[in-house]
Amino acid sequence: MQRPFRFEDLQQNSRPLLASVACLSLLFCSGAPLSKVSFSPASLQPSSASAASNRSLLANVRENGPYELTPQRRALLNTIRYAEGTWKDGEDQGYQIMYGGGKFKDLSRHPETVVKKRYSSAAAGAYQFLPTTWKGVAKELKLNSFEPKHQDQAALHLVKRRGALQEIDRSGLTPKAMAQLAPEWASFPTRAGRSAYGQPVKSHQELARFYSSNLRDLKRHLGA
Repeated sequence: MQRPFRFEDLQQNSRPLLASVACLSLLFCSGAPLSKVSFSPASLQPSSASAASNRSLLANVRENGPYELTPQRRALLNTIRYAEGTWKDGEDQGYQIMYGGGKFKDLSRHPETVVKKRYSSAAAGAYQFLPTTWKGVAKELKLNSFEPKHQDQAALHLVKRRGALQEIDRSGLTPKAMAQLAPEWASFPTRAGRSAYGQPVKSHQELARFYSSNLRDLKRHLGA
């Protein structure tokens, strides 16, 4: 049950309650009886959605790196995360996931931790980079940390290296683009719909649906 608002709260929490004071003033001006006005302490806290960083919505920008993050490219990156099991509803914690679902904290470098589950792997990050893959791309792009913006740039570099970036920019996530990316990400299907490495794989239809839905959401978010 929510407790009634008390003026003592203003004295104890003056800074976070400035917005509430303004609202209260409007209520006084409108003639609303104070006895009918109540506030929840939760309503005085900042929204978690606005407070949390969310790179999955970041598009139409160019960060420090060679690749612009267009909506089509961001939707692709989000789809790779979805396929690789690091989507986490778009939250940034996906950039700190190791193979098997464990988390690491230090984003200054690739964790290079071998995890033994169904398979043994040291893949890590939003795009499940293997240590050798990461080292090579980081050297090419001069990336000095494993932070999210560098992971995004590295993933797009791998997409370009597989010859799929132009296809994505021109036509979106087509079966052709998926097949081009299948050797890079085992969760992407070949033309035949199988994993290039005999591992669990997403279907063409499932990835295309996620990509299209995510791209629509991004464009709506950007007001495009």
